[in-house]
Parts: sequence; C-alpha cells; structure tokens
Amino acid sequence: MRRKDREKDRAFALRVIDSCEYAVLAMVTQEQEPYAVPLTIAREGDTVYFHSAGEGQKAEILRQSPTVCLTCVGKTHIVEDKFTTEYESAIARGSVEEIVEDSQKIHALRLICERHTPGNMAAFEDAIARSLHRTAIFAVHLTNITGKGKGTP
Repeated sequence: MRRKDREKDRAFALRVIDSCEYAVLAMVTQEQEPYAVPLTIAREGDTVYFHSAGEGQKAEILRQSPTVCLTCVGKTHIVEDKFTTEYESAIARGSVEEIVEDSQKIHALRLICERHTPGNMAAFEDAIARSLHRTAIFAVHLTNITGKGKGTP
C-alpha cells in the first residue's frame, strides 16, 4: 500500500466488509479480459458468500478462473471545501468455491438474508422452496485482506 498513513488493521477491514451495502467482485476471463460485478455479500470467518444465477458470464468465469479480488467501500463523505473525500474501504483477495450441498447453500443464503433483509426472514423458507434449485452459491475463501481509510466519514 502506497499510503501507509491510511492503512488500517485487519479488524477495520473486516468491519468494512461486514457493513458495506455491496461489494464489487473482480475476475479475469480465460481470454485475460477483466470483468467486475457488484454483489450482495455476507461474511462468516474468512469466507465471504454471495449468490448468483447458475448460468451466465459470472458463474462461467468463476468456475474456470477462481482467483478473485473483492472491493468493499464503507462510509464515505465528500468534503467539498477541501476537494477531498473521507472514506473507508477494504480489498480482499481469495479463491472461489462453488457451494453445491443444499444445506450449505441454505446456510449461506440465510447469512446473506439475515444481514440484508432481517425484517423479511419470515418468508425465507418459502423463498428457499421456490428458488434454491436455480440459485448458485459461491464462497470466497479470503487469503489477503487490507483496509484503508481517511478521515471520519
């Protein structure tokens, strides 16, 4: 990291991962083309889960090239009179595994839903019954996490 004065510890980075509204997953296609997509995530330990359609470009890339980079942006605040931004961010690298066992998929989906839609958990079982068969779940096993921040957003 170039700006060591803005480097934050692992606990800070994990807090950003746990609180960001969404994350952006960066991948590389077999043709060495970059591809990035926003995701709704949930973390448990050193694993970040996200859901996807079972088909499509994202799923195909992940099955062929499992090395990824996940970028999370937490709170931000533009300081207009100083031409700067206060921010918090985390960048995590890791490898992706597709989760195929139904009980593990349901566990990951429960984590995602409890984090992002806790008020709708009464409908969780019905949603699982309707769509689990067509939902892919991927787990990013984190190998490197860095945090960065400036000011107090």
